[in-house]
Amino acid sequence: MLGLALLAAGAAVAPAPAAAPRPSCDGKTCELKLTGDQLLSAAEKLVRQRRFAEAQPLIDALGTVPRYRIQSLFLTGYVAVESGRYDDAENAFREILNGDPKQTRVRLELARVLMLKGEREAADHHFRLASQDKSLPPEIAATIRSVRGIIRDQRAWRFSFDFGAAPDTNINNATSAEQVDLLVSPNNRQPFMLNPDAKAQSGLGLVASFSAGARLRQSDRLALLADADGQFTHYGNSDFNDDVVQLAVGPEFKLSTSRSVSVQAVALQHWYGGKTAQQQVGVKTGFQALLDKGQRVGLQADVRHTDSSFGDSYTGWQYSSYATYERVVMRTMIASASLFARRESLHSDGLSNTEGGFNLGIGGELSHGLNAGLSGGLSYAAYDAPILFFSDDARHDFRASVRAYLGLRSVRVLGFSPSITYTFTHNGSNYTLYNSDRHRIRFALAHYF
Repeated sequence: MLGLALLAAGAAVAPAPAAAPRPSCDGKTCELKLTGDQLLSAAEKLVRQRRFAEAQPLIDALGTVPRYRIQSLFLTGYVAVESGRYDDAENAFREILNGDPKQTRVRLELARVLMLKGEREAADHHFRLASQDKSLPPEIAATIRSVRGIIRDQRAWRFSFDFGAAPDTNINNATSAEQVDLLVSPNNRQPFMLNPDAKAQSGLGLVASFSAGARLRQSDRLALLADADGQFTHYGNSDFNDDVVQLAVGPEFKLSTSRSVSVQAVALQHWYGGKTAQQQVGVKTGFQALLDKGQRVGLQADVRHTDSSFGDSYTGWQYSSYATYERVVMRTMIASASLFARRESLHSDGLSNTEGGFNLGIGGELSHGLNAGLSGGLSYAAYDAPILFFSDDARHDFRASVRAYLGLRSVRVLGFSPSITYTFTHNGSNYTLYNSDRHRIRFALAHYF
């Protein structure tokens, strides 16, 4: 593949200038003393000549000198990938990036290794980060764009899953209020204490999730997309178990090398406490454009019909739209901003509502093999009609959420990497019953294919 060949050439090790060393002989033995620069130059020369067995002792010797540790790891990884030992090469390049995530040259080699291992999604991620480096020669930047286009065309499938435990301050997503005011007659409001079962309850849940997708290429401009996602949370009290599965299938049309449109049929099943809280079928459409320097724009529209075993009041239609902008910042982080609008037209006017808001986020690689992310959002929801049991005024909510993530991808136990995620959600309403706060910490082990 031309792109890979150019990347390999671009990552070739440049020789370091050094004076030719002279051996010292005493008649029986000869001793050759090399400075660090001379040792590096000799190792690089042997690597360029593909004399890997002769180069390895010199590379190992370089590794014992802290000043040349990075050069030793780079040559180790380069020799490993050229020898077909892709796992060893990946480990060497990741060790360098763990210490300095801004090593673009190393990141290009890591992306090449991941391509050779068939991990195209991961390879595309690292090519995208590398493309942010403004010092890249134009020909290498063009090659990265070409290779990313090939990855998008040939990407066949993806799968990841995780499992763990999550302590939660509000497993029943209940009110934080101690009492509520009820409208017993016009202009007559009376406070009522809530039953303990109606208040927020804390607990520890067992959690798991998965995300899978397949892209079946039909022609140069047409592919079939299939996506499946699931989230599962189970508690000691099964009344609060929360499980969601979603499937989406449909065609993707390639408009150009960087723009595509997709149309998918969607089905969602949401169980709460073992009962069907939501059963949805519908259609979603999406548009995606890849811009220069790791930027991406996405638009999505979604229409679904909802049924619920909790009553006809929750049955109706849901309409939503999203606009998202992403870009690589600081060479190793991806920042995003999104706007959304959602409309729920249900049989009950008191439950029907229109919501709009935004989300901001940033995440990526830090030193020491850490992956981190921080995001938050705000929204406002206005309901169509009052629930007269509570008020003569229609309900309106202000909603806020914060999410912080920390993962250690450099640590792998049987292919799994540990992570911790903290989420906080707040709902502030003019109906006291719907005021709520929820804190959750998720400890998980994740595996990516």
